[in-house]
Parts: sequence; C-alpha cells; structure tokens
Amino acid sequence: MTTQTTTESTTRTPGDGLPGIDPATTNGPRAETQGGSGAGRLSRRDALVLFVLCAAQFMVALDFSVLNVALPVLGKDLGMSPSALQWAVTAFALPSGGFLLLFGRIGDLFGRRGLFLAGLTLFGAASLLATLAWDPAAFLAGRALQGLAAAAIVPTGMSLLTTTFPEGPARDRALGISGTLLSLGFTVGMVAGGVLTDVLGWRSTMGLLSLFALVVLPLAVTLLPATEARHTAVDGAGGGPRLDVPGAVTVTGGLLALIYALSTAAERGFGGADVVTTLALGVLLLGAFVRIESRAHAPLVSLRMLRRPTVAWGNLGGLVTFSMMSTVVFVLTLYLQETLGLSAFETGLVFGVQGALSAVAGMYAPKVIGRFGARRTLAGSLAGQGLLVAGMLLLNAHVWSVWIAVTGVSLASMFHLGAIISYGLTVTSGVPDEEQGLATGLVTSTQQVGITVGIPLLGVLATTSDDLLSGVHTVLALDAAIVLAAAALVAVGLGRRGAARTR
Repeated sequence: MTTQTTTESTTRTPGDGLPGIDPATTNGPRAETQGGSGAGRLSRRDALVLFVLCAAQFMVALDFSVLNVALPVLGKDLGMSPSALQWAVTAFALPSGGFLLLFGRIGDLFGRRGLFLAGLTLFGAASLLATLAWDPAAFLAGRALQGLAAAAIVPTGMSLLTTTFPEGPARDRALGISGTLLSLGFTVGMVAGGVLTDVLGWRSTMGLLSLFALVVLPLAVTLLPATEARHTAVDGAGGGPRLDVPGAVTVTGGLLALIYALSTAAERGFGGADVVTTLALGVLLLGAFVRIESRAHAPLVSLRMLRRPTVAWGNLGGLVTFSMMSTVVFVLTLYLQETLGLSAFETGLVFGVQGALSAVAGMYAPKVIGRFGARRTLAGSLAGQGLLVAGMLLLNAHVWSVWIAVTGVSLASMFHLGAIISYGLTVTSGVPDEEQGLATGLVTSTQQVGITVGIPLLGVLATTSDDLLSGVHTVLALDAAIVLAAAALVAVGLGRRGAARTR
C-alpha cells in the first residue's frame, strides 16, 4: 500500500512547542489555503473564512440545545407521549455521533469543501422539514437528517479550519474563536429556545436553524477556496481513493449502538433489555473495529495515531470536560427549577451569564495557551473546572444559593472552555494535513460522545434520588472527582518524557 498526496503548497509553520511534536515533522503539506500568519493576525479573507466556518459550528451547537425547553409544547402539538419525546434528542444524536469519523475520512479522501457544502444544504432542508412537520414521523425524520448533516459539517469544518490556519498563534486564535462560539451556541440555544417558544411557538426554533443555514450556505460557496488539496489513499495496484469499508461499518454501527444505549438509559435506566443489548453490541462492534484497523491496508483510524500521547491523552481530557460539564448543566437545571422554584426563563438567565463569561474566556484562552502551552493549559483547565464544581457542593435549599450556582457554573465554564480549546490544539498539532480530517473527526467524536454519556452515567443519580438536593450533591461530588482525576492523568500522560514517544 502506498499513499499519494497532491497539494497546492508545501510550506508550514512549525508546531507550537507541544511536548512530543518534532517541529521537523510539522513541515508537511498545507491544504485548502495559505491562511493565517505567524503573528496570529488574520487577513480580511482569512477572517471571512473563519467567520463562515465558525458560523456553521455555532449553528450545529445551537441545534443541540434550542429545542430542549420546547419539548413539552412540541409533544402536545404533534401528539407525542412524554416517553417518546426523548427521540427528539436521540434522533439527532444517533447520526451526528455515529457518522462523524466516517465523514471526516471521506472528506480527507474526496474533498472537504464539497462535503461541507453538502452538509450545509442538507441541514437547511432538514430544518425546514422539522419546521413544517405534520406528524411525529416527519419531525423525527427531519431531526435525523439534521444529525446526519451535522456529522458532515463538524469534522470537515474543523479540518478546513486547521488546514487553513498553520500551527502557532494563527491556529490558536482561530480555534479559540471556534471553541468560544461552540460553547456560546449551546448556551444561546437554551435561552433563545425558551423565548422563541413562548413568543412564536416551538416551530420557530427549527425555523431559526433553517434561516441560519440559508445565510451561511451562499457565504460558504463564495468564500471557501474552490481548490483544495487532494489526499488519496491508494493500493499498490494504482487504484483510486480507497475507503476502509469494514472499519467504517463497524465504527459507525458501534457508535450508533453506544449512543442509542446511553441516550435511552438517560430516560429509562440501564435495566432495559434494549439498553443492555445495544450497549453490548456497541462494545463488540468497537472491539471488532480496533481489530480491523490493526490489519487494514488503508485504515479509517490509524492506531499509530491513537498511540500518540497528544492524541490519546488530549481526547481523554476532551471526553471528561464535555461529559462532566454537560452533567453539571443538567443537574443545575433541575436544581434551579425544582428546588429553588425558578422559572424556565430565570434558569435561562443563569446560563446566559455562563455563556457571557465563556465568551470572555474564549478571548483570553489563546493567550494563556501561547504562554503556558496547550498541555499545561489542558491539565490546568481541568483542575480549575473540577475545583469549582466541588465548590458547588455548598448549594442548599435557600433561594440565595442561586448566586453560588451562577458563580460556580460560570467560572467552571471558563475553565471548561480553556479545556475545549487546548484539547483540540493538543490532538491536531503535528498531524499531517492529509490526516487532519481523521484527527478532527476524533476530536468531534469525543465531543459528541462526551455530551451524550455524562447525563446517563451521572445525571440519573439525581433524577432517581428520593431527595433531589441530596442527589445533586452526589452527582457534583462524583463529577468533581472524575475531572480532578483526569487533570492528574493528563498532566502525567502529556509529560515531556512520555509525550516525546509520539510515534
């Protein structure tokens, strides 16, 4: 097997000094554009490209949360039972998480720009279908297609970003802006969803996404470069682009089964036969995937890449920060409304403060990373997140505890955003451009799985507790312990001696 790569240029800025990344290995081919600058300043065109890519990521993040507060109203309008409403979330989560790695690799092999544009087109059409849905089947079909589109948009958008902006200050700044908008999109969705539902009805939440796609798509067609690097893995006989089909089938099936099991467990617990069966199937398929990848001539996931400390430990940090913060948001939502008696709108304001401070953190995170390095920033951010979550154990049944909740979740989210940005930089730094789709696919798969697993694994302890406040305390204590343990593991795993053995 040989790998052939055709690119427009072969210049690249050396790495940012992450342990284990030899600057000589970062002089690989540049793709898509010659964007960015060593000083971190962006040209006007680069800024517009970044705007388009970040707008698409923001749109997808918005879709994760904008519908949440509208679910009861939606259920009454479409005649969906309370137990069926979980599918409004699961129908999106299944394809969006299950197809990320596959679409990331397809973008590597056949062109990221085209797949990115196709994803935007499908997302807009699917959102329109969900807006106009006449029955539950039509609505869930729209949600599933939204998830499929998101699986194409997220890894290709991240790949376009990391290959447009070279390693160093320019990429740090670009990923800082992207990470900020990702976090902000989730928060804005929670606030905007309540306002739109109250004023215009639940359909306006899906209509907003359709309009968003309608604006972003023509900008992407105009601004994204028409020429991009062509990366084709071919066999020794001189064939064309080669996709690892067995690997694609097993990893996609495994992720679909795993996300279905965890999403269903969040509603009904782990005792159901369908949960146990699909969880076991997911584990078996992912085990088969690892075995296939170890023998494949052109693997979907390079096990050599997964042995990089920066990839392995960086993704662990990403998995923990996403899963544990989503759990905190979930249990705090219950606490604020059921224990303190806040309205949905007042609860949204609490998370609005969180989003505002996250945006501030996104402005300064690249500077912190530039000074201390992505490895130290990742470990330190996880430690800060864990300590602030532990501080929220002071929450009680008195209404003034809302200030503890506001302060704790907002400051924890600032560290959370630092972890998001630094883990993305850690995983993608030093990876050749022809494998950026794979690396960013791992990043975004970690993100999706993290968002999915936290609530069923820990959040259920609060929902099944006889005393909600006691259950919230239990969840927060376990959450903090897991994040602090991950901070220690990441710090050791990405130590200079260990990270030097990247390959």
